[in-house]
Amino acid sequence: MHDSEHRPYNGLPDLTEAEMLARAKTFHELVTRRRTVRDFSDRPVPREIIAACVQAAGQAPSGANMQPWHFEVVGDPVIKKQIRLAAEEEEQQFYEGRASEEWLDVLAPLGTDAEKPFLETAPWLIVIFEQRYGLDPDGEKIRYYYTKESVGLASGFLIAALHNAGLASLTHTPSPMGFLNRILERPGSEKPFLLLVTGYPAEGAVVPDITRKEPGEFIHYRDAGET
Repeated sequence: MHDSEHRPYNGLPDLTEAEMLARAKTFHELVTRRRTVRDFSDRPVPREIIAACVQAAGQAPSGANMQPWHFEVVGDPVIKKQIRLAAEEEEQQFYEGRASEEWLDVLAPLGTDAEKPFLETAPWLIVIFEQRYGLDPDGEKIRYYYTKESVGLASGFLIAALHNAGLASLTHTPSPMGFLNRILERPGSEKPFLLLVTGYPAEGAVVPDITRKEPGEFIHYRDAGET
């Protein structure tokens, strides 16, 4: 029994098991080719493509359907430069004192440093904000639930959507990220969750030669009747 109004669910295509497996394998092959890119081209990407990907992210599940996210999609070169300068200031402090030697040793093979030219070069920055609470028409707080988990799910949807559309992406999390509230004029009820850079890879772009865990290292099946 449902106390609220509901409607029949018809969101899944009618597929055979063979078709389901084929689609699952195709998607796996697609995301296997996804890599974080740090060298971006300034080649324009139509806003309509980005809009479709961000709208897909908005279909992610969320705690109590509160949808506690806000996406700032930035293509303005002036704002991108402001974000780069502020991010590099925080990153400089990170690399010169905030980060432990152990942390820096882990980052070393990836070739990262305080310089973030991609924040200006890439055609689009998508800043994802976590809304920690909402406000009703009278200005009273509305409690949101599982906000970090919900925004994390939406971010995953977005990264997959961008890759599916043929675009590279980079997840960037300078710490702290409060400068994004200031530059983008977002309220204190929102916390920057992720700065996502997206566009085409630069010609000759390279990525670190890393590997992923083997399935047996991170998957454990418990089939019916297993003891």
